[in-house]
Amino acid sequence: MYTLISGRVRLKGGGPGTSVSLRVPLCNPANLPGALISRSSLHSQRGGGGVPNLRLGVPTPGGRGRRRAAGRVPRHHPREAEPVSTPCARCCHCCAPAGPGPWAPPPLPPPALLRGASAGPGPRRTMALYRTEERGQPHSPDYRLFFKNVAGHYISPFHDIPLKVDSEEENGIPTKRARNDEYENVFNMVVEVPRWTNAKMEIATKEPLNPIKQDVKDGKLRYVANIFPHKGYIWNYGALPQTWEDPHRKDKSTDCCGDNDPIDVCEIGSKVLSRGEVVHVKILGVLALIDQGETDWKLIAINVNDPEASKFHDIEDVKKYKPGYLEATLNWFRFYKIPEGKPENQFAFNGEFKNKAFALEVIKSAHECWRALLMDKCDGGAINCTNVQVCDSPFHCSQEEARSLVESVSFSLNKGSNEEDQVWHFLGK
Repeated sequence: MYTLISGRVRLKGGGPGTSVSLRVPLCNPANLPGALISRSSLHSQRGGGGVPNLRLGVPTPGGRGRRRAAGRVPRHHPREAEPVSTPCARCCHCCAPAGPGPWAPPPLPPPALLRGASAGPGPRRTMALYRTEERGQPHSPDYRLFFKNVAGHYISPFHDIPLKVDSEEENGIPTKRARNDEYENVFNMVVEVPRWTNAKMEIATKEPLNPIKQDVKDGKLRYVANIFPHKGYIWNYGALPQTWEDPHRKDKSTDCCGDNDPIDVCEIGSKVLSRGEVVHVKILGVLALIDQGETDWKLIAINVNDPEASKFHDIEDVKKYKPGYLEATLNWFRFYKIPEGKPENQFAFNGEFKNKAFALEVIKSAHECWRALLMDKCDGGAINCTNVQVCDSPFHCSQEEARSLVESVSFSLNKGSNEEDQVWHFLGK
């Protein structure tokens, strides 16, 4: 890492009554050959620290420094300057290799390395806490995307990734925020389907460690149809970890039981996210889809690192800053199964989007259901609760057992066939 010092260098010499001033970046003033710092003062700058103003003098061998600097050294005086004991760091024009062209300072490391953070958009760039590992070929029935934590240990995205982002620390560093209540609304989201793609990917809730896979029905891989004017999913689509919609528990507000899955999330930010990415989102509202008699909540959220995230605090902000998006979302969920020959989907509350406060209560209830599931206090049916990090769960396993589970998964190296529907479907009235 380089520390650049901006200084003004005044070389005494030149001609009578003249001086040479050079403004050079310095890593270490000692790397100027024999430079003598005669005076240094710090000048405070607005918005930052002081900038040193260095008055430097060149060495004066035999008292002939001025004449030598001016090119007027007598022939009978061949004495040269003493060699510099400090090893050359090639940090400035004086110790740069000889050659044509102007001197330039060495390049800085990438800004992300200087911050100790991963590259990415948004005001807060944090190191990735989770990684993914693909097994099998995409667009094939045996394709799986497994998750690892920062230590490289296999984990379950369903059970081991926490629901909420730590409100006190982020990657071990205390967070600085103006509003404490704002961070209470930040959750982890596991991205299953990037925006504008068609493959119906989902967390495999019935498999050990719950990797992401492509849904299969009647022996065929599932893709959502393109319904004019849309292409695939119109948001980044995923789920909140550590939530579960209990199929045996009737929701009081919808009078229907859950759909046996984690709560779905529609992320409405400007960036197309990646499959398997874990992002921090703000919850803005929720839509209650009734799918074949089951409650299937659809949360509306935005990535906290989105350039426009500061504008969004509740569902009304979506109507204000993204007009038409909620209407398009409602129609997408209403009609997306029609090309398969199925009827329109129905909604609770006449298709009304509920606000953030309502959505947070839905999340709280789903988290309680998940907790009961992982403590074996309810009937989870075929749900696989194997986890690595919930130590008080009876389904907890060691990292060695988790690795064995992943390595036991068989897959084909044959390239899958993308049967994604590339046509638009136009729905008549």
